[in-house]
Amino acid sequence: MMHNATLTTTTPPSKDNAQLSLPAPAKLNLMLHIVGRRDDGYHLLQTLFQFLDYADTLHFSARDDGKIILHTPVDGVAHDNNLIVRAARLLQHNSHCHLGADIWLDKKLPIGGGIGGGSSNAATTLVGLNHLWQTRLSLDALADLGLTLGADIPVFVKGRAAFAEGVGEKLQPVELPESWYLVAVPPVSISTEKIFSDKGLTRNTPMTNIRTVLKQSSQHNDCQAVVEKHYPEVRNALILLNNYVDARLTGTGSCLFGGFPNEEQAAIVANQISEKLQSFVAKGANISMLHRTLQNLSEH
Repeated sequence: MMHNATLTTTTPPSKDNAQLSLPAPAKLNLMLHIVGRRDDGYHLLQTLFQFLDYADTLHFSARDDGKIILHTPVDGVAHDNNLIVRAARLLQHNSHCHLGADIWLDKKLPIGGGIGGGSSNAATTLVGLNHLWQTRLSLDALADLGLTLGADIPVFVKGRAAFAEGVGEKLQPVELPESWYLVAVPPVSISTEKIFSDKGLTRNTPMTNIRTVLKQSSQHNDCQAVVEKHYPEVRNALILLNNYVDARLTGTGSCLFGGFPNEEQAAIVANQISEKLQSFVAKGANISMLHRTLQNLSEH
């Protein structure tokens, strides 16, 4: 006796029908002082973080087989080494969650630019999958997990502009002017490890405090001189940009920024330098796009 075979087809997962899409915003270090070094080699910092309304986008769908699959590879980064995958597996392990995830990344933030692309991706993964899997970890718990992957991840998890100390994990929320910024992107990716291992890096800037930092009109980044020494692309971009605005480095990366009172003035300068230097214009934000998006989701 013959039986008719029933063929079943399953639609392959796609970001177009993802269950959750969230931004992974950029950040700026408005100042960065290196005030010491721990016995384990980590540098002790004082820095002022503010977010930008400019972001990568991550798309998530839950899987019932426990697999974590990032469908959009990043050049030069193995799948299992990607911070997105590592963050997802870390949350899975620590929350004892048996679900998995399909993940897609729309990449907009430059790699090695010092605006936190990889760290922000990891933070959005932790926060997003905590929401999607309903694992119900607190933001503090997620930030602690994130810190094991990278020092910048907690500020993205918390989603508030902050004065940071320690290795960047001791955060005090601050209210800053939400200026418009022109962010220039020199054609180079910078290794944080290379900058932090340079013998010429200043590591003994005197400690300051949050009140002093917020009163100062001019700030500096201790990494800038070392970055300029190793990367002439950054030095030349600074020379160009300083013709129009007081510009400085963010983090240990290649991106440079200057503040403007409005979008129009920033856009004029972006246009004037466009033939020589890639850039974008974005508004500063004291509450990150990630947390504003989640707030909107919870209200609807």
